[in-house]
Amino acid sequence: MACRTERAKRDLVRVVRAAVSGEVSVDPRGKASGRGAYLCADPACLEAALAEGSLSRALASPLDEASRERLRREHAEAIRQKRS
Repeated sequence: MACRTERAKRDLVRVVRAAVSGEVSVDPRGKASGRGAYLCADPACLEAALAEGSLSRALASPLDEASRERLRREHAEAIRQKRS
């Protein structure tokens, strides 16, 4: 998303805004319902998406600092799981 690099879907990390609760989180299985966006498995891509506001626009949801910190932790965990 932020880096605009084309990659295989399995190499990406999905972030989703839940349809009912509106909570934004990383979707490690890529199957959760809701509005989603894909990021590459690079923390710099997440940081760029947060800084530019492209993640907020893609999810149609503002992200407060608590949500940003949670996404950073969840994104890092998703990357660790993909590498194992």
